[in-house]
Amino acid sequence: MIYALVLVVGFAAGTVSGIVGTGATIILLPVLVLVFGPREAVPIMAVVALMSNFAKITSWWREIDWRACSAYALGGVPAAALGARTLLVLPEQAVDVALGLFFLAMVPGRRWLAARNITLGYGGMAAAGAVIGFLTGIVVSTGPLSVPAFAAHGLVKGAFIATEAAGSLALYISKAVTFRELGALPFDIMVKGLISGSSVMAGTYTARLIVERLSVTTFQYLLDGVMLISGLVLLYAAVR
Repeated sequence: MIYALVLVVGFAAGTVSGIVGTGATIILLPVLVLVFGPREAVPIMAVVALMSNFAKITSWWREIDWRACSAYALGGVPAAALGARTLLVLPEQAVDVALGLFFLAMVPGRRWLAARNITLGYGGMAAAGAVIGFLTGIVVSTGPLSVPAFAAHGLVKGAFIATEAAGSLALYISKAVTFRELGALPFDIMVKGLISGSSVMAGTYTARLIVERLSVTTFQYLLDGVMLISGLVLLYAAVR
């Protein structure tokens, strides 16, 4: 029953992520925290994120902006490794609180960034990668931040989804390798991640069938909704 819940939520998370470019971690992470605890949920989610981003890349392979992706990864890869090392020395309750507050803060934060129509060149993408990479290492997912970063580079729809996924994949590989080197990604954790990630990939591939029909307004409300709900669930997990 536990894995059935994870698979159902994982499929829904993959579908949402495949449509709006982010959301798999935001939706699935609270379930993983409640089922496995925050210490296991973080490396499990790292494996899931690898699989989710791979699915988005293969769905929109021909539309990837490789220059933007490379600039983002240049700053993000070493920063993600540093963030992952920082995460592993934090107490579990602090991880829950940090995750919950981060997601809640991104509801107004995303709108603040979007309202200013900030345009990022390749240098800006590298700087954004460094900041977002470090935060990704600590708080598991920063899709709500990477979404406006890649959108500010002028990418839309399939090109946006695939390029953001390719850049994020580089960060998550760095994070997963760091976890592995520090002994935080043993075989049983990898298996749990593969099981969870399989449902996310299925949802991501399904999402391509409807991604072109989603309006900008629906996207904004959907993204804000999943961040709000997930932030509250994670804060509840920290105080229960």
